[in-house]
Amino acid sequence: MAAGAVRLLSACRTLASGLSLPAVPRLSRGGQACRALRVGPSFRAPSRSVSSDDKVTVHFINRDGDRLTAEGKVGESLLDVVINKNLDIDGFGACEGTLACSTCHLIFEDHVFEQLDPATDEEMDMLDLAYGLTETSRLGCQICLTKKMSDMTVRVPEAVADAREAIDMGKKV
Repeated sequence: MAAGAVRLLSACRTLASGLSLPAVPRLSRGGQACRALRVGPSFRAPSRSVSSDDKVTVHFINRDGDRLTAEGKVGESLLDVVINKNLDIDGFGACEGTLACSTCHLIFEDHVFEQLDPATDEEMDMLDLAYGLTETSRLGCQICLTKKMSDMTVRVPEAVADAREAIDMGKKV
């Protein structure tokens, strides 16, 4: 099945869960289903009530060394947290989570990385194009928050390479 079709089914499953419809079966190998369907800039999946137990605090170390802290909901992707909390991370998530770039590349602490689901082949292909790749690198659009991740710290690489363009957006001098 084409990667685009798998992403669409995954997004439909996420939307269906918010509408209390029967779940769409998972068809991708290890793929994450936490991205909401993004039809347009104003589209939002129906919100569900969120208790404080469903919130996870994440610390981002930005390219300039600044520490950005935000809360996300269990099930949201790290890309969603950056977008929803309007965090100032240059160039982050340029493809809006469609696995067409590597701009949401994040570096995880070893103990957190070991708990993550394995990366899909599609994610690995994009990571191959990422700047500053490490053994604990993942794409933020593919990592869904769990309660175990609360208070984790992730590092944004010093520069970002957008797989769709030959532009490098690094540290501001």
